[in-house]
Amino acid sequence: MALPLAFDLDLLRSFVIIAEEKSFTRAAEKVGRTQSAVSLQMQKLEGVLGQAVLVRGKGGSVELSSFGQTLLGRAKELLALNDDVMGMLKAAPVRGTIRFGIAEELAEPFLSTILKNFSAVQPSVEVQVSTVASCALAQQLQAGAHDLVLSQSTVAPRHWPAEQIWQTRLRWVTSDIHKQHLRNPLPIMVGMELCPWRPAWLTECIWRGMANRALQQANLNYQIVATSTTTAGQLAAVRAGIAVSTTLENDHLTDSLRLVRSDEGLPELPMIDYVMLRGRDAPARVTDILAEQARLVFKP
Repeated sequence: MALPLAFDLDLLRSFVIIAEEKSFTRAAEKVGRTQSAVSLQMQKLEGVLGQAVLVRGKGGSVELSSFGQTLLGRAKELLALNDDVMGMLKAAPVRGTIRFGIAEELAEPFLSTILKNFSAVQPSVEVQVSTVASCALAQQLQAGAHDLVLSQSTVAPRHWPAEQIWQTRLRWVTSDIHKQHLRNPLPIMVGMELCPWRPAWLTECIWRGMANRALQQANLNYQIVATSTTTAGQLAAVRAGIAVSTTLENDHLTDSLRLVRSDEGLPELPMIDYVMLRGRDAPARVTDILAEQARLVFKP
């Protein structure tokens, strides 16, 4: 059985450029051939098709024949498909490692999805994950320890390019078993006053300051009964029945922990902004891909 007729894509590309430029001379310049070579290409194309596709006018102008007008749309479709496939084949899988730092309070609700989606598109890349406090991430980023970081905006290094990626509210968290949120004075567990990672330009731990000011403005009695540098440590105190603490509105709480309702007497806490920051020497392509997977997870 005879093979079907196949198009020479180089001929089609020259044809499309001639149709757009309406000139053999300008088309020849764009494809990097001589005018006579382009003319021979069109003769070959018309010979294959058995019909004229171009009509030369007076003064060297070029118009499409009725058949050429029909061919033009299909030729563009074939070239676009070819370019798309070639682009995909040239984009070979990235190999190597990428260092990803994520604020520890974001890890439980979001990290697994980011890693799963990234692995699906770049299975040959090893992701080295650090889940620590945003203050620590800021210092590590400045020291060159990360390629991509998701952290609270307030502790991001000054003058460092940042992309806002998410906003949520800080909330009080309590235990249904121990009900510490009903006590007076209110026992709270917050961040350490002298956190070793706190940037020099901050006068206090961000979450600690938000909690203290909200309670003071509401004229509520409270007592700091314990401190921790991590969200996990603070939630452990709530689980143990020692105190109430703070967490993100979107946190996945377990083990009888729950957010305090607005009708239970504790004041509303502020919004928290999160940003995405890149390391100075981050590998561009793989960092772009991981950043896009992070954006997709945080899209509303």
